[in-house]
Amino acid sequence: MAPSPRTSTRQDATALPSMSSTFWAFMILASLLIAYCSQLAAGTCEIVTLDRDSSQPRRTIARQTARCACRKGQIAGTTRARPACVDARIIKTKQWCDMLPCLEGEGCDLLINRSGWTCTQPGGRIKTTTTDVESP
Repeated sequence: MAPSPRTSTRQDATALPSMSSTFWAFMILASLLIAYCSQLAAGTCEIVTLDRDSSQPRRTIARQTARCACRKGQIAGTTRARPACVDARIIKTKQWCDMLPCLEGEGCDLLINRSGWTCTQPGGRIKTTTTDVESP
């Protein structure tokens, strides 16, 4: 009589199903980790692109794009020279210095036309930041 297809005399026959379930468990955990890591926590930002142009002497032009997951009433802005979620009122009123955009020890001043701000270091070096925010 021929052996039943369900029984096997192979030694690795019992290891194959457990290895398969372990493999799928690992794949599910890995995909969940990838999905979770691509999500930003509420109230946080990350820099997506950063371009620097130093072609002009004594001047560097930097452009950056940030991705933020802001809470209700907040919008992407800058705090301590890093992307951050700030109160939306600051952006609407263009009171840029209220979001504390400069590093500690630097002074913040609005540009005359409110298109941005300057950060003045104690040594006199000035960093100017302009925005693309249009008037309301």
